[in-house]
Amino acid sequence: MSSVPHALITGASSGIGAAIARQYARRGVPLVLTARRAERLEALAQELRPQVECVVVAADLGDPEAPRALFEALTERGVSVGRLVNNAGFGVAGNYLSSPWETHAHFLQVMVTAVSELTWRFLPQIRENRGRILNVASFAGLAPGSSGQTLYAGAKSFLIKFSESLALENARYGVNACALCPGFTYSEFHDVTGTRALVSRLPRWMWLDAEDVARQGVEGVEAGRLIVVPGAGYKMLRLAFKYLPDFAVHRMMARNSRRMRDDR
Repeated sequence: MSSVPHALITGASSGIGAAIARQYARRGVPLVLTARRAERLEALAQELRPQVECVVVAADLGDPEAPRALFEALTERGVSVGRLVNNAGFGVAGNYLSSPWETHAHFLQVMVTAVSELTWRFLPQIRENRGRILNVASFAGLAPGSSGQTLYAGAKSFLIKFSESLALENARYGVNACALCPGFTYSEFHDVTGTRALVSRLPRWMWLDAEDVARQGVEGVEAGRLIVVPGAGYKMLRLAFKYLPDFAVHRMMARNSRRMRDDR
């Protein structure tokens, strides 16, 4: 096993996670790919192994034991982590009471608790390697809350603040943490949540390409940026949300919630 620090990417089996893996492979960084679907991970590893070493560890971060088990598995194999990409995630369609609490608890485990624990466990290695932490958040974490994404926006807001604090705490170790905040991105995400028909009504400018999002995220975290917002339209929206009066912004979000989410 190579002693070169690896980039550990969660949710690497598809979408932005797989695209980030390709970006780091182009940079010659060996990879640890993890997600629930082992066969998808193996397929990606076979694609990238001509470029870099790829370690595959299937794990379900919805299991509270998974972060510790993943850390121990890599330690036993002598794999050092220099970059951590917290990308694994999903959405829950509908309003807050339309899903059982068990669904929300599973969501929080994947989106908040597992991210926090993985970062805590691997941070000493990342410090030693003067590495990077890339947290895949969302533009939803920068926008005012809207109906139908009750926990999603809150979890992504957490990732942004978490990244900012990590960057401040670890700058003296040569470590940067960055929150990648894409808007709607072409991937399997909306197929999994069952909202493909709804979001397909959105204008074309709101859709981003996963490979481009990944490129901007990797370039941003490696350059020391704290927050990366891909897409000119989303950059303009971010400014609008900062400077428009609160009542106007909340009215706009209320009007558009049904276009963006299943609000049953």
